[in-house]
Parts: sequence; structure tokens; C-alpha cells
Amino acid sequence: MKYHVLLLEDVTNHGRKGEVAFVAPGYARNFLLPEGKAIMATKATVKMQEKLKKERAEQAKKDKVVSEKMAQDLKGKMFSTVVKVDSDGHMYGSVAINDILTLLSNEGFKLEKKNVALHLPIKSLGKHEVTLKLPEDVMATISVEVKPDRIVEKKKKKKVEEALENTEAEAGADQEGVTEEAVAKSEEK
Repeated sequence: MKYHVLLLEDVTNHGRKGEVAFVAPGYARNFLLPEGKAIMATKATVKMQEKLKKERAEQAKKDKVVSEKMAQDLKGKMFSTVVKVDSDGHMYGSVAINDILTLLSNEGFKLEKKNVALHLPIKSLGKHEVTLKLPEDVMATISVEVKPDRIVEKKKKKKVEEALENTEAEAGADQEGVTEEAVAKSEEK
């Protein structure tokens, strides 16, 4: 059996201020009602619902203006972070939502986890595009550059690559020699 509650503020995944939502009894009793986020929906609360819907519509207009301004401010911004890497340039760990929130916070943009649309943490160096879902369904995209904390020894990487190439070339030459011997033997027969 679901409870009918009138939401007094926006509740993620359940509705917006002024809407009647159907929620599990435990969720209503343990979270929504004690936190003051909702009240039980009755005939008397219908009058309150109209007032709340008007307030929510006004708030939505203000939130949309603020979100659009923030999206405009974020447009084309590059945020960079430095991460620890090993001698081959592989990252220790990753850049996750909390790291991106910290980068944004340092620049004066206050957002929550739900605003960052990052499905998997960033696990490679370089530039990455990150989508932000701002209030009132305003979308923004930022660039996050992940830089190594030290210069990766390219000489060591180059030597390893050259050694691999030499090994592959020797293996190819050996195979050619075997093939030539096989052809010569088959001709003798």
C-alpha cells in the first residue's frame, strides 16, 4: 500500500514541490514526513497544493535563469587536475565525481553529485569532456584535463618499444629463413 503525500519541496525521483506523490510507507514515515519534505495528502491539503504549485513555478523561473547563466559561465572552461603516475605514465587511481566537484568548487561553482553526469571515473591522461546536468534541465559541458604529476620518462618507453620492434623483426626473419629452407627441401624431393 502506497502513501499519498503532498511534497513541500522537490524530492529527487518522486516529484516537485506541490505535487502529490505515491511513496512507500516506510519512506514517508522515516524520511519525508520527519524531514518536513512532505505532508500526508488529504482533501484539506488540496488548497495548499495550488499555492505550492504557484511558488514552485516562480522558483523554477528563477532557477532556470541562474542555471542558464552558470551554463554560459562554464561554456568553454578548461579545468585541470594533476594525478600521480608511474614511470610508464599509467595513473594511480582515477578522477571521479568528487574530484570534479572540487575543481568546480575551487572556481566558485557550487554543484552536487547529482549534477555531474560521469558514468565511469576518468582513468587516462589527457582532455576529457564532462556533462553537467544543472537545475531545471539545463545542460553544460566542461573540459577536464588530467595531467601527470611528473614527466614520464619517454626514453625508457622508447627503448622498450624499440626492443619489441627488434624482437618482432628477428622473429619475422627467422620465419622467412624457415620458409626458404622448406621451399629448398621440397624442390630437392
